[in-house]
Amino acid sequence: MSVTHTGVTVEPAELDPCGQPDHPDCGIRDVLDRVGDKWSVLVIVELANGPRRFRELQRAVDGISQRMLTLTVRRLERDGLVLRTVYPTVPAQVDYRLTETGASLTHLVKALADWSLAHRDAIAHARRAYDAQHPDNEIR
Repeated sequence: MSVTHTGVTVEPAELDPCGQPDHPDCGIRDVLDRVGDKWSVLVIVELANGPRRFRELQRAVDGISQRMLTLTVRRLERDGLVLRTVYPTVPAQVDYRLTETGASLTHLVKALADWSLAHRDAIAHARRAYDAQHPDNEIR
C-alpha cells in the first residue's frame, strides 16, 4: 500500500466472525473498532456541532493529517455514520454531517470525551506512578 493510499480497506471474508451468525463477536468488534478509534471519536464530536467542510474538520481535530482525516470520514461514511455532500460549485464544495445513526451515537461519544477530560489528571498521575515503579516499561 502506498503512502498516499486513502481507500477503505475491507477485511477478507474468512476473517469476519459474522460468517458464523451465532458467533458472539458478530458485528460488535467491527463497530467498536470504528467508533472507538481515536480519530473517529474526535470527528464525531466535532460533527455533533453541525455540518463541517473538510478544512474546518481538519482545523478542529488537532493533530489529524489530511490523509488520516480522509480515511476517517470515508470509513464513517461507509458505516453510515457520516453523510458526505458534494455541491456543484467551482471548485466543488463538500461538507460532512452526521446521519441519523451517527447523531444517535453522539451522546455516548460526548460522554466518553467528557469522562476523559474529567479524569485526565488522575490518569496522568497514575501513569507517572506506574512509570516510576517500572522504569523499564515499554508501554509508553
